[in-house]
Amino acid sequence: MTNQGYCVVLGATGGIGQEICRTLAASGWSLYIHYNRNEEQALHLQTELNKNYPELDFILSQSDFSKTGGAEQLSQQMKKVRAVVVANGQSMNKLLTETTPEDMDALWKVHMQNPAQFIALISPQLREFTSSYIIFIGSIWGDTGAASEVMYSAVKGAQHTFVKAYAKEAAYSGVRVNGIAPGWIETTMNAEISSEDRQMVISEIPLLKTGLPKDVAEMVRFLLSGNMDYMTGEILKINGGWYI
Repeated sequence: MTNQGYCVVLGATGGIGQEICRTLAASGWSLYIHYNRNEEQALHLQTELNKNYPELDFILSQSDFSKTGGAEQLSQQMKKVRAVVVANGQSMNKLLTETTPEDMDALWKVHMQNPAQFIALISPQLREFTSSYIIFIGSIWGDTGAASEVMYSAVKGAQHTFVKAYAKEAAYSGVRVNGIAPGWIETTMNAEISSEDRQMVISEIPLLKTGLPKDVAEMVRFLLSGNMDYMTGEILKINGGWYI
């Protein structure tokens, strides 16, 4: 896929991000593997992918999206970008009264400001291809909201709205913009939740089970396959029927 462009995976060292990288590499995509602090995991992932897919390119790219200038720093490392998957993020489990202005600012920068600015900066590269792709990994809470995660829900809702708006703006250039809204996915982010709370949530999910990073990664693969090029501006739910 090198001659056909790279996919940038923002937040590639997270549980979902790693699985997205593995799935896209298996589909023939060369990747920019973005990370912030977890260089060791990024190197491990790069080594694994290089071993399994020696004909492809896997390039590490570091940038802190919680800081102003994170988008510019990352965009300067890019070339031949055909797809962007926004899988980076940070959780925030606090009451609104306990959420500081610094918390709010960091959430906004990580989830919206820097991803949007990065997309704006590399959009000339996306337009070089007949078809190109942007996918945001949003959240069930961006659709319905969650107590104790008010600001997290707010920025995820902003991601969903960005998808719908930018899909209209970018369509004339052949850029497809879609989002995925996962429910409970088994990652380290959910590891701290007690077994009692876990069972309570599972009892509310019609399929009576949680999801896996692979479930999200396979949807990303499908959206980037070229088989869904008549769809743009959609938020696809992967939540076992938890919120419909």
